[in-house]
Amino acid sequence: MAIIEHKVPSPGESITEVVIARWIKSDGEFVDKDDELCEIDSDKATLTVNAEESGQLKIMAAEGDTVKVGQIICSVDSSVKGEAKPKTDAPKAETKKEEKKSEPVPNPMPVAQEKSYATGHPSPAAKKLMDEKGISSSQVQGSGPGGRVTKQDVQNALTLGFSYDKPAFGGTREQERKKMTTLRKKIAERLVSVKNETAMLTTFNEVDMKPIMDLRKKYKDKFEKTHGIGVGFMSFFTKACTVALQQFPAVNAYIDGEEMVFNNYCDVGIAVSTPKGLMVPVLRNAETLSLAGIENGIKEMAIKARDGKLSIDDMTGGTFTITNGGVFGSMLSTPIINPPQSAILGMHNIVERPVAIDGRVEIRPIMYVALSYDHRIIDGKESVSFLVKVKEMLENPSRMLFDGRDPLEVVLGI
Repeated sequence: MAIIEHKVPSPGESITEVVIARWIKSDGEFVDKDDELCEIDSDKATLTVNAEESGQLKIMAAEGDTVKVGQIICSVDSSVKGEAKPKTDAPKAETKKEEKKSEPVPNPMPVAQEKSYATGHPSPAAKKLMDEKGISSSQVQGSGPGGRVTKQDVQNALTLGFSYDKPAFGGTREQERKKMTTLRKKIAERLVSVKNETAMLTTFNEVDMKPIMDLRKKYKDKFEKTHGIGVGFMSFFTKACTVALQQFPAVNAYIDGEEMVFNNYCDVGIAVSTPKGLMVPVLRNAETLSLAGIENGIKEMAIKARDGKLSIDDMTGGTFTITNGGVFGSMLSTPIINPPQSAILGMHNIVERPVAIDGRVEIRPIMYVALSYDHRIIDGKESVSFLVKVKEMLENPSRMLFDGRDPLEVVLGI
């Protein structure tokens, strides 16, 4: 059969409809087998639809459309052979010629550009450049197939004096409306439900990061040479939390109706920010992993999150979450619990501050940490003790080897 129909795949159990987030290929474009055709958004994850055979693409659903799982959204005519793919960027030879000219070159926009699903949407290369320069697709006219914005269109707009380095503010009264993605709507619903349905409270403490920083500095090169990956702060925090969770099991538990469910394992969610919103991939059985194992797990999750490859299985079943607002410069915050979990640890930026050490004032790298918890299941004593235990292990990393106990006490048997 020459026509291969492509249906919406199921992102997961209980999901019946999704939204066409963006078409990667254009209507009528020749595609190769396994090429990514489009991205679809659900309230849990973003998936891609890939070409099952090579041929000419016919699009049957527009970007932004809500479609049912199993619905046909495009087809590929495999009888079309040997067509060259329309290029998203102008040929290099033409680019070089244009660069030699002293006068700016106008957009090579055809007189009659037929509209399609690609009209006004940037190619991946153009999108990257637009993000770097702070340009929206509405500010650049597309000359690619179907009206797609190419990288050359963006470069031409910049050459013509487009003021890309300033926000689109400046005395106008214009507004821009954007439809919330399915994922963003789900995130909003979950955050509001947490605030309304839990007795959320936050406790704070501070950590002297000098011991961890000294340890990293001393063993950084050897660690990377041995394990093939660098050692970061997140692995130390994750390890410290897994030890503390075993000593304070209520922090690792959750409420199910009138019952409390205690987990005898630590599936730690690591909150990451992506272009599509906040994602929390889960590191399974983190209590069994070494620092190198944790680092490799975090790296793998980060790559999948960056590329939009996280699956629903990657983000479900966590028992505890760690979020690091410090990478964005946050000094202090009250993180919101990731339901149905009962607690989340917030890391923040490291700032050198004067502190009292053995009666002397010293400058130390200090990080504020915050633990938000559900007071219905976790008492104040448990929450504070948990955070203090995490602090003690980070300030004395060798404690992580002895279930949080002082190594000398272990040796002395006291």
